[in-house]
Amino acid sequence: MTYTLDRTLWATSFDDAVGRTKSALIKHGFGVLTEIDVKATIKKKIDADIDEYLILGACNPRMAFEAMKLEPKVGAMLPCNVILRGVDGGNVMVSAIDPVASMQAIDNEVLNSLASKVRSMLAEVMAEI
Repeated sequence: MTYTLDRTLWATSFDDAVGRTKSALIKHGFGVLTEIDVKATIKKKIDADIDEYLILGACNPRMAFEAMKLEPKVGAMLPCNVILRGVDGGNVMVSAIDPVASMQAIDNEVLNSLASKVRSMLAEVMAEI
């Protein structure tokens, strides 16, 4: 089983891809809680160069609240990370965590059903960008 939902944006600037992704997330009920510039962090910490790489910590508050009511420790697995990374010179790969795959570690069928709903929402985001 794959653990991400993926989409490649061909001949798209990284900044445009980030803007499109954030807009689609917001439109589908997600907020961006965190933003980690992995490229800048790697450069600063170990002086290595990598392609553009950004992690967005996305959260749908209603879904997170429902999940925490079902499993109080599920917060250790939140938020839903979405990564954007430069690939093949001028393209951007966008990958979102598949909540169904990540929630398999928790034996709770109701939570798994909720994860399926979140997966559908993230699939809509990916289709829109």
